[in-house]
Amino acid sequence: MMILEYVEALDRQFRTGLSTEHSYRPLLQGLLAELLPGVEVTNEPQRIDCGAPDFILTRKAVPVGYIEAKDIGKPLDGRQFREQFERYRTSLRNLIITDYLEFRLFRDGEHAATLSLAEIRNGKVVARAENVEAFAELIRDFGRYEGQTIRSASKLAKMMASKARLLASIIDQALAADEREPGDRVAEANDTLKDQLSAFRKVLIHDITPRQFADIYAQTIAYGMFAARLHDPTLEDFNRKEAAELIPKSNPFLRRLFQGIAGYDLDDRIAWVVDSLADLFKATDVKALLKDFGKATQQHDPIIHFYETFLAEYDPALRKSRGVWYTPEPVVNFIVRAVDEILKSEFGLRNGLADTSKTTVEIKKPTHDKRYKDGYVMEKQEVQKVQILDPAAGTGTFLAEIVKHIHKGFEGQEGI
Repeated sequence: MMILEYVEALDRQFRTGLSTEHSYRPLLQGLLAELLPGVEVTNEPQRIDCGAPDFILTRKAVPVGYIEAKDIGKPLDGRQFREQFERYRTSLRNLIITDYLEFRLFRDGEHAATLSLAEIRNGKVVARAENVEAFAELIRDFGRYEGQTIRSASKLAKMMASKARLLASIIDQALAADEREPGDRVAEANDTLKDQLSAFRKVLIHDITPRQFADIYAQTIAYGMFAARLHDPTLEDFNRKEAAELIPKSNPFLRRLFQGIAGYDLDDRIAWVVDSLADLFKATDVKALLKDFGKATQQHDPIIHFYETFLAEYDPALRKSRGVWYTPEPVVNFIVRAVDEILKSEFGLRNGLADTSKTTVEIKKPTHDKRYKDGYVMEKQEVQKVQILDPAAGTGTFLAEIVKHIHKGFEGQEGI
């Protein structure tokens, strides 16, 4: 039986005393290929170096599951693996963690099963014959996994956030690897991330760090795919190519970014995570899931307001520092109407927020004229009496409401 042959091969390798976890990978890869016909089992060292699990299983390019393997004899409950296992467990829906002898299955972040195929006895790897058939069924069940439909906005936010955190970590490690190996052939073949970081520094934020860029990039991809799925009329399929086609034309920046995400030249070190995100959204009818989202929050644009929920899971500290706290739309409407009324009743401005009258004010301006010892001169300038400023605009909820309120006040008038 192939499973017993696998155990015997493990034993031969183990008894050489020269093996590491890398030595056993071809044996497990071969066994998985035998037990799961039609499933491609990939072991890509370059991806692993940047934080991917040891094995990625796909069927027709769609992710099926992931396996992280440690050396025989290494304690799977050891502190040295805790952070890595937690990161994988919370971000990958179908995961096995193993030391090639014991196999632990996790589904949607929850422990589903543990099975010991073999054990160490007197310095030898010995099969546990009573578990051979159960092991074969465990692996076949692992390979058949398709995932349950996600019906909770809270669960979707948690899973989006965990995958985005994993993606950010891998991007950061990939950029660091490219800097360490600038002349390496593999690094040269994966310059996309480095080029995007350079462009970002040139056009947007000149002093952004690789980690900050990784954060922004990961959030943009995760939320861009969310927006695409929200506009998806075909629920039975979804992938990164389809996501690129579904990004609204009203967002040209995101559309251009996703043209690169959908292409064949997407850096292989992150492609598997992006595909995993697509698989998550495939299992989610986002439009139906968020149908009643606004009833509880009084926020009726899910693309805008679900970001608060997502960011709270992705990085609560970042959410707080950026002030991502959305004001319910009825509150925004009340504040805008109240300010408009005060401008009319207390300041005598007949059109309130829409007032276009001007007044003359004195403005303190810097000058190089030595006659002004403090370096400033007062100048008279004509300005609008009503100026609208939102220093923490965020998604522009207040500004949008002001525009709607002003437009409503002029409805029916000529030229409106």
